[in-house]
Amino acid sequence: MKNTRRKHSDAFKTEVVLEALKERKTLAELALEYQLSPAQISTWKAEFLSNAHLTFGAKRKKEVASDNITDDLFNQIGRLKMENEWLKKKLK
Repeated sequence: MKNTRRKHSDAFKTEVVLEALKERKTLAELALEYQLSPAQISTWKAEFLSNAHLTFGAKRKKEVASDNITDDLFNQIGRLKMENEWLKKKLK
């Protein structure tokens, strides 16, 4: 019989990992509760902990990138308004 792989959402994985980090239940208990293998929970936990340092830095980088984009757009709007005013004057 062919088993199909289940795909879990990021929210579900985060929920399981946070429960594992609380250490209120053993991995075996969590595995039964969420119908996963303990090895899978350990893998997700290790991946989460290895990438935890990216959590706060990524948010800041996104803010800086969005600030740069908006600055560029405002500059472009300013240039277009100036060109538009110049063309209006030339037509009169």
